[in-house]
Amino acid sequence: MANVTLNVTDAKGQATGTVEAPEALFGVSAEDVQAHIPLIHQVVTAQLAAARQGTHATKTRGMVSGGGKKPWKQKGTGRARQGSIRAPQWYHGGTVFGPHTRSYAFRVNRKEVKLAMRSALSAKLADEQLTVVDQFAFEAPRTKDAKASMEALGFDKVRATVVIADDDVNTFLSFRNLENVNIIPVSAANTYELVDNKQLVLTVAALERLEEVLA
Repeated sequence: MANVTLNVTDAKGQATGTVEAPEALFGVSAEDVQAHIPLIHQVVTAQLAAARQGTHATKTRGMVSGGGKKPWKQKGTGRARQGSIRAPQWYHGGTVFGPHTRSYAFRVNRKEVKLAMRSALSAKLADEQLTVVDQFAFEAPRTKDAKASMEALGFDKVRATVVIADDDVNTFLSFRNLENVNIIPVSAANTYELVDNKQLVLTVAALERLEEVLA
């Protein structure tokens, strides 16, 4: 299978060369990407659903304290019959059909997750929304340096996702305070993070790790 050649720039936006990436990673055709949109949607929905806490809870009439005694006798009072002061129609009574603690997570096959990520990467490349940077190489965490890099790359006015190596701590700390930048280690990369931006920036180290996992 032929490789895909990607242009590589430095942190100042200057071209430094090219890198070869497997076609399996970026070679999904435009027609197949279009066909995989429902799959991408399913994977993103599953991820967002799994992130929900699901800790909402209400009490039914059986959960509300008190109300064990019948408030008045069944007949002879002239009032409507009542069995408990915790029935739903009573003030401080239980809630009918209210939410209860639950998990919203649902399972998606591992192969589907990988296919969705490959389709997202291929779509970003086809839309010219993918940039590969050799490395940022910040000597110390400095937001000013990270901002200068985004300005040099021309992405300071757009919402960007930057994917870096897991051990690149200085780069992570430098980018994390920028308003329009979502900085993530490559181990946290997922379909949602890949598509939820106007520009995707990968370091060469992050690209190599994605090749190992997805290709």
